Amino acid sequence: MFGIGMPELIIILVIILIIFGAGKLPEIGAGMGKAIRNFKSATSDPPKKEDEKEKIEDTKVS
Repeated sequence: MFGIGMPELIIILVIILIIFGAGKLPEIGAGMGKAIRNFKSATSDPPKKEDEKEKIEDTKVS
């Protein structure tokens, strides 16, 4: 995994814990989880009908 071993990961996690504090880590994790979930749904879901209507209206105006 990019040449990063367990000691390096532990050092990185300790630094993150020092910077953000223990109270903020769950919030950061939840935010990252939501971002990943939104990215996955945006790349895998077909476009919604509203998006298709906007595209059709844009081509009619041009």
